[in-house]
Amino acid sequence: MPKNVTAFGGFEMRLFATVGAAVLSLVAGAAVAADLPAKIYTKAPPLAPIYDWSGFYIGLNAGAASSHKCWTIFSNAGLAVAPAAEGCHDATGGLAGGQLGYRWQFASWVFGLEAQGDWAGLKGSNANQAVLIPATNATRIDAIGLFTGHIGYAWNNVLWYVKGGAAVTNDRYSTFFTATNVTYNEARESRWGGVVGTGIEFGFAPNWSVALEYDHLFMGSKDVTFPVSALAVTRSDHIRQDVDMGTVRVNYRFGGPVLAKY
Repeated sequence: MPKNVTAFGGFEMRLFATVGAAVLSLVAGAAVAADLPAKIYTKAPPLAPIYDWSGFYIGLNAGAASSHKCWTIFSNAGLAVAPAAEGCHDATGGLAGGQLGYRWQFASWVFGLEAQGDWAGLKGSNANQAVLIPATNATRIDAIGLFTGHIGYAWNNVLWYVKGGAAVTNDRYSTFFTATNVTYNEARESRWGGVVGTGIEFGFAPNWSVALEYDHLFMGSKDVTFPVSALAVTRSDHIRQDVDMGTVRVNYRFGGPVLAKY
C-alpha cells in the first residue's frame, strides 16, 4: 500500500475517534440533565391578616338581667322603729340599649373606655312580712347605665376582656294592698354603685365584631323614704340591691383597615 494512503487512513481514524468521543459526551450530559429535578416556581404565600382592635366604636346590645332586692323598714311616720325585715324578691326581665367607646391595642394587649346605656324592664315583688294588713312590696328597674374601663388580650380577631367601673340604675318602689292592688306608698331613685364584668368578642369583618358579656352590679344598701300619701304615712326602708346581667353585643369600629403580617 502506498505510504500516503496509510497516513490518510490513520488521520481518518483519529478524526472519527475524536468526533465519537464528543458525541458520547453530549449524549451522557443530556442524560444526566434529564435525571435532574426541574425547578418549581411558586407564588409567594398570601399575607396573613392581623385584626386591629384600636379606635372608636359604637354598638347595640340586648339581653336579660336579674336584680335581687331586700327591704328592711327602720322608720315609720318619721319615727325610728326597730328594724324589721319585709322580705326579698328578684326583679327580672329584658334589657336593650347601646354602647360607645375607644380602644388602644399594644401588641396583643387591648385597653379601652366605654359608656353603656340600656332600657330595662326588670320587675319583681314579695309579700311584705312586717305589716298586719296583707301588702306587697314591688320593684321596677327601667334603666341601667355603665361607665367602665377595659383590659383585654387578643388572639388576632378574638378578644377576651374584663371591665370595671361605675354603674347607675333607675329604680321605682311601691307597696300596695294585696287584696285590692291599690298602691299606698311609692318612691323612686337613681342609685349609683360599682360593676365588674367579662366578655369575649369575635371580629367577623374588618370593622365589625360580636360579643357575649356578663356583668355584676354592686348597688349596695340605700335608705329610701316613701313620702306621705292619701292612704299612708311616710316610712323609710333600707333596700339592698345587686344586679346580674348578660348581653349579646354587636360593635362597629371606626378606623383603618386590617393590618397585614409580612
